[in-house]
Amino acid sequence: MQSSQTESKKTKLKLDFKDSKYATGRRKTSIAKVWVKKGSGKIYVNGKLFNEYFSSEFHHLQITRPFEIINQATDYDVRCNVSGGGPTGQAGAMVHGISKALVMFDENFKTTLKTEKLTTRDSRAVERKKPGRRKARRSFQFSKR
Repeated sequence: MQSSQTESKKTKLKLDFKDSKYATGRRKTSIAKVWVKKGSGKIYVNGKLFNEYFSSEFHHLQITRPFEIINQATDYDVRCNVSGGGPTGQAGAMVHGISKALVMFDENFKTTLKTEKLTTRDSRAVERKKPGRRKARRSFQFSKR
């Protein structure tokens, strides 16, 4: 038990984000608090590397997309705390937060990221269920007899 506590303290010491830019990203019901700083290209999500946190290859490509668009895939380190929703919403919230933080670093990134629609919040969310219906729009099965 002692060794696991010291290991967790060591990993927290490695994640030093003093000279970083902070941004909040949102998607569906997920919220991502993102810190971006100059570094070597490591991305941490809730204390783990993003490859360990997200199992899908699609999510890996989605998260690294803002860095590939600005042609600086290994120039920034990212620390992110994500809560709420599922993996797709969390990955989308991270992309939104990373893009906003990169714009704070350099205003020249704004035009390229904005044309790819990464700085805009994706406002699509699940539609609420209505009374007298089975789901949001689906009716109950009609029986003539």
